[in-house]
Amino acid sequence: MAELIQTQDRKLRTEEMVIQMGPQHPSTHGVLRLEVTVEGEIVTHVKPYIGYLHRCFEKHAEQMGNYSQVIPYVDRMDYVAAMSMEWSYVLGMERMLSIQIPERVEYIRVIMAELQRIASHTIAIGTFGLDLGAFTPFLFLLRDREMILEIFERTCGARLLYNYFWIGGLSHDVPLDFVDRTRQFCTQFKKTIVEVNNLLSYNEIFIKRTANVGILPANVAINYASSGPVLRGSGVDWDLRRDDHYSIYNRFDWQPQIGKGERGTVGDCWDRYIVRCREMEQSVKIIEQAIEQLPDGDVQSAIPKRIRPNASEIYVRTEAPRGELGFYIVSDGSGSPYRVKGRSSSFVNLSVLPEITRGYMIADLVAILGSIDIVLGEIDR
Repeated sequence: MAELIQTQDRKLRTEEMVIQMGPQHPSTHGVLRLEVTVEGEIVTHVKPYIGYLHRCFEKHAEQMGNYSQVIPYVDRMDYVAAMSMEWSYVLGMERMLSIQIPERVEYIRVIMAELQRIASHTIAIGTFGLDLGAFTPFLFLLRDREMILEIFERTCGARLLYNYFWIGGLSHDVPLDFVDRTRQFCTQFKKTIVEVNNLLSYNEIFIKRTANVGILPANVAINYASSGPVLRGSGVDWDLRRDDHYSIYNRFDWQPQIGKGERGTVGDCWDRYIVRCREMEQSVKIIEQAIEQLPDGDVQSAIPKRIRPNASEIYVRTEAPRGELGFYIVSDGSGSPYRVKGRSSSFVNLSVLPEITRGYMIADLVAILGSIDIVLGEIDR
């Protein structure tokens, strides 16, 4: 009897186990492998392995015949937000060449970038819901995303990889029905946001799966140089559209959205999710104002016939859907770039994963990764 009591009092001993999640796991949002160390169901460490999608973007850029030929390769970094990728690169080249672009180009770029932000966030939010078992919101969001892709296709002929933002202008002016189609989308999408909030955002089960899970404190987010919805979800009021003063965002009435811990703790999965939902509402506000103010003009009048910047270097950043996208461009005075270095927001945001998964369950790991919203094409440059 005494031996039995001693056995019961003895602390249960467990052993750590290493689980490989990916690179084909359906919830990893790309070709990513996570080496997960667990004690029972509890995650003690996560080590991301990248490189499965490497396409040598930076080396390709250095081998191009001229600067314009880099743009189609930039598209393929974040293939879910190609317009945003192009804007950062061409903005850097325009500043390097001191090109003043027409007003009409500025407005069209803002409209396209905000449509692209919505299209990107619909994928992020829809697949995040799928990860946690919610199927219907995904269908509603993809339905409306198709309206954006049709606008893009009618404008430049492509649905995913556009080569639309050119150095000094645009490859095409917008079609005659562009404003009407964009207005129709905005009207439709406002209704969809209400549906998604009713079905998913304030759903009791969804909140229990995301609130107080994967908490990223503001100081940790800043120290890791996180950006975009991941940083703003931690309560940090920082948005390059407002704070870096590029383009014409200061002409519109809109506000960056931040996490406030409304359903849990500031910086949890729910906060990162709701920031993206509310950003889409702000994007609709910007688009509606921009199409009302859209001026006439030629979208190709400032495109240079010959691009050969002086020997110089520049770093330019923009607010892409996943955060700060930057390009460091070095010219040696020739007609092709000496160096093009991309600063990936997804790469930086993914690096916080080991910090915010420790102590949660394996099922929570899928939710935490989905809340970061990574695209591996941007990470594996």
